[in-house]
Amino acid sequence: MATKKAAPKKKKQRDVSRHIKTFWKIFAGCILVFILFFLFASWGLFGSLPDETSLENPEKNLATEIISSDGKTIGKFYKENRTPVPYDSLPDHLINALVATEDVRFYEHSGIDGRGTVRAIAFLGSRGGASTITQQLAKLFFTDQRASNKVERVLQKIKEWIIATRLERRYTKEEIITMYFNEYDFLNQAVGIESAAHIYFDKPPSQLSTAEAAMLVGMFKNSSLFNPNRRPELVRNRRNVVLAQMEKYNYISETVMDSLQALPLNLNFTPQGHDEGSATYFREYARQFMEDWIKEHPKSDGSKYNIYEDGLKVYVTIDSKMQEYAEQAVKTHMTRLQKAFDEQNEKNKTAPFRDITEKETEHIMNSAMRKSDRWREMTKQGKDEEEIIKSFKKKVPMRVFSWKGDIDTIMTPMDSIRYHKSFLQAAMMSMTPQTGEVKAWVGGIDYKHYKYDMVKKGRRQIGSTFKPFVYATAMDQMHMSPCDTLPNTLYTIPAGKHHLLEPWTPKNSGGGYGGMVTLKYALANSINTITARLIDRVGPEPVIDLVKKMGVDTKNMPAVPSIALGTADLSVYEMVGAYSTFANEGVYIEPILIQRIEDKNGTVLYQNVPKTKDVISNETAYVTVSLMEGVTQSGTGARLRGTWAKDNAYYKSVITGYPYDFKNPIAGKTGTTQNNSDGWFMGMVPNLVTGVWVGGDDRATHFGSTRYGQGATMALPIWGTYMKSCYADEDLDVSTGNFKRPANLSIETDCSKWRQGNPEVEEIPDEFDF
Repeated sequence: MATKKAAPKKKKQRDVSRHIKTFWKIFAGCILVFILFFLFASWGLFGSLPDETSLENPEKNLATEIISSDGKTIGKFYKENRTPVPYDSLPDHLINALVATEDVRFYEHSGIDGRGTVRAIAFLGSRGGASTITQQLAKLFFTDQRASNKVERVLQKIKEWIIATRLERRYTKEEIITMYFNEYDFLNQAVGIESAAHIYFDKPPSQLSTAEAAMLVGMFKNSSLFNPNRRPELVRNRRNVVLAQMEKYNYISETVMDSLQALPLNLNFTPQGHDEGSATYFREYARQFMEDWIKEHPKSDGSKYNIYEDGLKVYVTIDSKMQEYAEQAVKTHMTRLQKAFDEQNEKNKTAPFRDITEKETEHIMNSAMRKSDRWREMTKQGKDEEEIIKSFKKKVPMRVFSWKGDIDTIMTPMDSIRYHKSFLQAAMMSMTPQTGEVKAWVGGIDYKHYKYDMVKKGRRQIGSTFKPFVYATAMDQMHMSPCDTLPNTLYTIPAGKHHLLEPWTPKNSGGGYGGMVTLKYALANSINTITARLIDRVGPEPVIDLVKKMGVDTKNMPAVPSIALGTADLSVYEMVGAYSTFANEGVYIEPILIQRIEDKNGTVLYQNVPKTKDVISNETAYVTVSLMEGVTQSGTGARLRGTWAKDNAYYKSVITGYPYDFKNPIAGKTGTTQNNSDGWFMGMVPNLVTGVWVGGDDRATHFGSTRYGQGATMALPIWGTYMKSCYADEDLDVSTGNFKRPANLSIETDCSKWRQGNPEVEEIPDEFDF
């Protein structure tokens, strides 16, 4: 009986043994299949994997940086806005936030987290995934977007594992973390942690707070979903999850976590698009400079540099603070001036144009239409002219400029052209005369809507700002003194002289004549009759020769006496360079904007060498400066002082920005064209020369009176506002001292004795400046 009962027991044991063997065979088979999958994937049977070279040098599109003289990145050229940063620039709390949130065992594994993988498989991902930081980096570098089906996803995951293990063999943990931070796309043109820190918080990564670091790390989960600009509350909640993870793994205390979770996001969104940010007009100049430079300076292998991908560093002379002050000065004054301009145009039926016929208006509008982006794009699309013109008369949604911010509206493209032409434009450039370094460059009021750069490309009639060149020629050739006197009476240069076809008799604006006046008084009050006498004595050719040596393009400047009153069209760039010659003791230095160019490894590819030229003696330069000091002491620029008096408080304070109350020596000259189309001010202190122009996009866009249309009202306030900001910033060290006086000055510059002997001479009001 016992023997019969034992048989089934043995059979059962054999069955169990067989099942165990079957299990291990299946298990071994799975392991074998798993290994084969890895082998096949590593051999490239499921698609190519990166080779050794790719792993050592993963391809990236690196942005070219524009770096200011004070070490700030003021712009970038890029396809992807990525600027790599070293591990040392990543604060500990930023790294800790990443590890605590994305891969807590990062320092323990070799690319694949075994525990995390088992957990993810066992719970089907409900308790979190198993993707390590190294795997995520592998995906960013070498694999495509998420696969569309499960089989492809499994294959993609295996590739990521293989690449991750290879990355771990070739890079340290610190290098992997650094590459991950530098590679991730944080949206809003922020690729990499450097761009993200600047765009979202306007600071470098090293200065990120713990809460700010947690917000950026939170975006790693899905930056499209956790977009601070679109879903701030969702992003704040995600940031708090990151902070909770940091507390969980003892990177911060519970008290710190609670205090940080209560904070708002405190975004300081600073976009770095090509149309946005600081120094937009200058950045376009730099881009064009770089495009020209790379044509002439290939790489060692003969290929060309790419400013959008090669991570070049362009060191420029612009000072970020001075650029900020310049842009703010333009905005502050132009907002006020535009309000006055609009008020004057309320009853102007041809606004924004004045003093032109209907046919001339039609010509301006049609010309603008044919130069527009819309016309150009529709032409590329093969549209005929009739169809394009019709499209300009149909209302469409659009965004237009305003000083309070862009406005979404519906209007016809033709109406939008007229609307945008109603805004007055401005340009300014500021330069150190002793070095030629351009410190600030504002080419217009808004680069997004007005891309034409009025600093270098634009050329407008310069009015009385040309007169100092005539005076300087007279001082240089005839050794005249600012205290020499000439009669303030009508003066005629006869036909046949100086290439004149008919007699030329310029008049003083306002009709003020009589008596003898010093040259200093005449320039300070912009008396045309005195300038006419001087140009007759020296001739137009020597004056043209002088400004040519000062960097002015004179090929279209006629050698006629009328140039003395500023009939020529010049640029702000030329005028600042020329005036700097006076402040630099007679030596012209070509304006410098690009100091040097380096490749991504810091190798210097280009170094600027200043171009200088001796133009006039230091005595002539000093005497001319002394003449222009009179402009701001008692002439057309006197409102820079605290003694300028006007009976209209609104005009004095709201429109012009007065009082400025400068006490230091300032040399300058205002300029205005006869129909008030262009207002200029050139202002100098010993170590800074700044030129400002204000006017309409078209010469027909102008004020109806000289009171508002003169250079002292349109342009001078921008200079005054800018300089007040510069002086308030002690780090800039803008001079408040005297201009350097030559040791052996032989020309008299103190004209106080003449003034004491002529008390009956009245000053010409500053609004009469031509």
